[in-house]
Amino acid sequence: MKKSYETRTARALFQPAEAGVMKLANRIVMAPLTRNRAGPGLVPGPFAVEYYAQRATAGLIIAEATQISAQAQGYANTPGCYTDDQVRGWKAVTDAVHAKGGTIVVQLWHTGRVSHTSFQKDGQAPVGPSAIRARTKTFVANEGFVDASTPRALDLKEIPGIVEDFRYASTCAIEAGFDGVELHGAHGYLLDAFLRDGTNHRTDAYGGSIENRSRLLLEVVKTCAEAIGAARLGVRLSPVSTAGDSRDSNPQALFNHVVKGLNPFGLAYVHVVEGETGGPRYTIPFDYPALHACFDGVWMVNNGYDRKLAIDAVASGRADLVSFGRLFIANPDLVERLRENAPLNPLMGQETFYGGGAHGYTDYPTLEQSRAATDASELAPV
Repeated sequence: MKKSYETRTARALFQPAEAGVMKLANRIVMAPLTRNRAGPGLVPGPFAVEYYAQRATAGLIIAEATQISAQAQGYANTPGCYTDDQVRGWKAVTDAVHAKGGTIVVQLWHTGRVSHTSFQKDGQAPVGPSAIRARTKTFVANEGFVDASTPRALDLKEIPGIVEDFRYASTCAIEAGFDGVELHGAHGYLLDAFLRDGTNHRTDAYGGSIENRSRLLLEVVKTCAEAIGAARLGVRLSPVSTAGDSRDSNPQALFNHVVKGLNPFGLAYVHVVEGETGGPRYTIPFDYPALHACFDGVWMVNNGYDRKLAIDAVASGRADLVSFGRLFIANPDLVERLRENAPLNPLMGQETFYGGGAHGYTDYPTLEQSRAATDASELAPV
């Protein structure tokens, strides 16, 4: 009886789902993962085509964080989605994923103050809500990780241009064949930095109160929803993560307000990073069920989930979708491995995470390949 109950509970994770207009084969999502392998012109190349196609059995792929403009770049070799060449490069990716029956959206970001002068036109300062340097690192070609540069505060008259860049990039994403767009409102990047009182010291309409600090994110959501349809739009949030040196004095009140503000749009989903990105899930007290109660639509959770946690989250109704990051790096067929409760590949060295070629990117074996290799070794003469 216990085994039968566990089987029924586990089955929920592998059931089809809908997120806005998107029909998902299962509730397992590949989280956006920065891999720093874009080519000249910040165009995704053949390696990216293979990488994403290998993972097309995910219910949903969220492609890596992608710049909305040249100014938005904060790391070396991260792709863009605002030029014709970039759109063509992404179209090869989306075609390959769709050919395998997959569904894929792209995460759009402006890195804001988590950037470096070497990425900015004429070596200018990056931009942020306020001129407060992020005590964090960016990744620069031929140098590795270096300190983020001190930003300048965006002028009030520049903010409509940021909103327009998000709108234009979202339309480029649809032209590139993506099924939708996720807006990166997390991890200390521009939209998140505007939200938090630790990084936003403005005294105009975009600073001060929670309502004012939430204004930019909600304006971007409204504009992109009008451009591509809210049912193709998701938003990622990280209420207590300090990634990108992001902090707020009252994250519960802030993010409850933000999610209540997102609720009327009819978004495809909200994607919440629970706890410290890539670290403990309960570093700062936060009531995630209360946050979830602020939203009527599809709720996606992330950070530190394994098979059991994911099954429990979906079966209990605490989440509709669960996204996995590092597990998808090492396991292109993660869905099959989770379904069978099969062993997972270990991650290769961290030096393969950011930059490089096929090694540590497209050469992780599938379960079938691993089993074939085991069988061959057992049959080999000794």
